[in-house]
Parts: sequence; C-alpha cells; structure tokens
Amino acid sequence: MTNSINKLHGNWNYPATLWFGAERITELATACKTLGIHHPLLVTDPGLSQLPMVSKAITHNKAQGVPTGLFSDIKPNPNGANIENGVKHYHQHGHDGIIAFGGGSALDAGKAIALMSGQKQPLWAFEDAGDNWRRIDSDGIAPIIAIPTTSGTGSEVGRASLIVDEAHHCKKIIFHPKMLPSIVIADPQLTTGLPAHITAATGMDALSHNLEAYCAPAYHPMADGIALEGMRLIKEWLTIACEEPQNITARSHMMMASTMGATAFQKGLGAMHALAHPLGAIYDAHHGQLNAILMPYVLLINRPAIDTRMQHLAHYLKLDGDDFDAVLNYIITLRAHIGIPNDLRSIGIDENRIDEIAAQARQDPSAAGNPVPLTQTQYATLLRDAINGNLKNKVTSE
Repeated sequence: MTNSINKLHGNWNYPATLWFGAERITELATACKTLGIHHPLLVTDPGLSQLPMVSKAITHNKAQGVPTGLFSDIKPNPNGANIENGVKHYHQHGHDGIIAFGGGSALDAGKAIALMSGQKQPLWAFEDAGDNWRRIDSDGIAPIIAIPTTSGTGSEVGRASLIVDEAHHCKKIIFHPKMLPSIVIADPQLTTGLPAHITAATGMDALSHNLEAYCAPAYHPMADGIALEGMRLIKEWLTIACEEPQNITARSHMMMASTMGATAFQKGLGAMHALAHPLGAIYDAHHGQLNAILMPYVLLINRPAIDTRMQHLAHYLKLDGDDFDAVLNYIITLRAHIGIPNDLRSIGIDENRIDEIAAQARQDPSAAGNPVPLTQTQYATLLRDAINGNLKNKVTSE
C-alpha cells in the first residue's frame, strides 16, 4: 500500500469501536479474542458465502484458534423466518458470538440473530415502538462483530435491524442499544469487487441517509455537521468508486461516508425511507436503489421547508448555484451518470398497490422526521409520480 493509503487508517470509539482501513480484515481473530468469543457464527448472504473473502476469513480464524461457523440462509430483505433459522443454527452448533459480514441484509440479520439468541419472547415483541426494547433481556444478546462489504447502509454502526414481517407485508425495526456491534472492522478493500451498479445503489443509499438526516427538522448540530461532510465525500468519490473499482482511496472515503450517514440519521430520516421500507418489503427491491429513485421526488415535495438548508448544502458542496435547484440538478445528474433509473416502473414497480404502500409509509417511523408532514394522499401522489417518472410534481396542501 502507498503512504496515502496507509494514512486512511484509524482506531476510533465513535459511534462504536471501529477499526478502519484496508486489510484490517486480517485482525478478525484478534477482535473475536478481544470480546471473548471462542466459536463465532459468521452470518452473511448466499452470494457472499461463495466468495473467497468469506472462506479466507473463516480459514484465517481457524488458523488463529477461533473455529468459525457459517450461516447464509437470508434474503436480500431478511425476514422473520431467516432470523428464526439463524438462531436455531446458532444454538445447534454451540456458538457464542456473531460476525455479521456483508451488506445491509447480512448486517441486519446478524444483529437480529445475536439479539434473539438469548430471548424468550418472539421477535415481533421487540418492534421499535414505545418502550418495547425494555422487554429485551440485554444479557441474552450475543456479542457482535460487524464487517461491512458495501458502502451504503451503515448498519455496522446501528442499534437496530430492519426485518420483513411477511405475514403483514411490511418491514419492522427491531431495536436495542446493545445491538450496536462491539467491534466494527471497516475494511474498504472488501468493497473493491463490487460491480458498478451495486456501488452506485449503495452509494446513493449513503447519500440518502446523510441528506435526510440533514433535512430532518430536529435540533442536532453534530448530526448536521457529520451529514454535510458525508455528502461532500460522496460528491467527490462516488463516481470514481463506480468507474475505478480498485481505487482504494475512493472506496475508503465511500465506506466512511456510509458510516457517517448512519451516525447522522439518529437525528431522523424522512419520506424516502418511509416509502422505501414498504416498497422493499412488498417488491423485494434493493433498498439503496429505491432511495436513489425516490430522492428528487421527496426533495420536491419538501421544498417549502428545506429551501434554506439546500442553499447551505449547495454552497458547502460548491455546486453550480447556491439554491434548491442546484442541489436537485446535482442529484438528477449524478443519478444519470452512475446508471440509476428515473422511475420506479423501470425496476418492476407499478401502481397496483399504491394505496397500501402509502398507508404503510404514513405510519413508518421514518415519516416522523420528514420536514413536511405528509398525509396518506400525499404519499400516494408522491409514489405515483416516482413510478411514472414525473418530476414536475408540485407541492400540494391537504
């Protein structure tokens, strides 16, 4: 590695213990021993489970005296059955900790399996509503090591998992403070094999986290500062990461921007995520791509409440112009450049379930952070515009 790459390393303790830098995956056995994990279960998705990076991690752990199991029976949007099966596997093979390894689906599934490994109540009893999290036996949560292999969700520094409740065709947030991984190994080298379309979709997911956090109306200057810098990194490096997949500097900055987005959105999210959650549950679509397509439509409907913020953002990003239109045009241009479609119909989403999705969006926890409180009718209109690629939608009052 060059000196410039060596500088992109660090051991931090915010928002979790985070070991950042290329080739840090070689320290996985050390992380297990640090947490007292003797027989971890590595949770990943079916595709990653076939790749050398997973087999190398397991082999290296075994050589270091840390025999490691594998569970990969999870969907792109993990569901309750996936978690239940993972917990059974965990107990049947005598594991004592979780290595959540992969993109958002694997990280969320791994954290949920760790949570449920020592609980007596069912998963849905712990949905993030009211004080449900207090029902959880915190001593029953297995220690977690998180290893992201995409730069998008930031789930490695999150205290929750998004899990599909298939019986009700919706995503539910499962939350507990101890779901925050004890150690994160953030190795951008693991992302260099991502194809351009996945790099694009996950990078836009990171942008959506930073952008919605920045636009959320709550008072949180620390989150605002993190979100602004996260968006600057994405502006500088996402296109390069898509076009030069082996560029470790670009991959490093994008991985950090992803972590920053998930750190910032404790301030709140908004209508992008309120819609992306039910769309993902019903259509099993990629979460990052959904957020990417929805992004300009949500900005337009929020425009009355975010004009001033967009002026600040345009100035910070040094865009061509210092107003809302400059930000909107930047996002539309970026999406086109990296291959994100303009409409949801392009990825197989039609108008058949608009009312159902709008109703779920209105009730989604992310809706509370939207700068403009939206009615179910407004969500339906917004979704219809996004399905049909109508970016001329005007803000309506209900």
